[in-house]
Amino acid sequence: MAGRLTVFHVDIPVDPSSPEAQQWLRDELARPQYQAAKPTWFDLASKAVQDWLASLFQGPGANAGPVLLLVVVLIVAGLIAVAFFVFGRPRVNRRSALERRSLFGDDDSRSAADLRAAGERAARSGDWVAAVEEQFRAIAVSLDERTLVRVTPGTTATEFAQRAAGVAPDEREALRAAARAFDDVRYLDRPGTEAAYQQLVALDQRLQRVRIPATAVTS
Repeated sequence: MAGRLTVFHVDIPVDPSSPEAQQWLRDELARPQYQAAKPTWFDLASKAVQDWLASLFQGPGANAGPVLLLVVVLIVAGLIAVAFFVFGRPRVNRRSALERRSLFGDDDSRSAADLRAAGERAARSGDWVAAVEEQFRAIAVSLDERTLVRVTPGTTATEFAQRAAGVAPDEREALRAAARAFDDVRYLDRPGTEAAYQQLVALDQRLQRVRIPATAVTS
């Protein structure tokens, strides 16, 4: 007896409705491979700029040279403006004595505040040699930090006093006396004194009130 063939009929939705087709399309486009290939906003913006620049060269007799130059200038100016807005005005860090680690023959990266504090500690302990040295260094570094006087490796105390007198002429004699006091304890092995230290402290305080335009930096 021959076997009976059973046929099953399955409805395949080969003609979906419009909402079903739209949903299928959304599901398909949501797959990761499609999302990965989706252009970013930067891609779209770059393409738009490229198309616009290309259009400048189209058309009979078009002379896009001046226009293109103007566009480039505007783009560069815009980038500079954005950089200023984001990062602020660039500043030149001129703390030369600190960067080069050389200050009156010694390697020293301390700030003026650090040097003043060291001078005060030495004064409290009665070490007037160290107190005079540290306070004089504080004066030099303070003016350098404020970009009033440039202190470079190899600068002597006398040279610094001459440069500082250029921005504080009223303190010329006091600066010379300060340089002599530093040289005395530093190189001539003379004992420091409380009076010399206090004179340096007073000079430092007066110099902190000096204000001149940054263009008048003395080198």
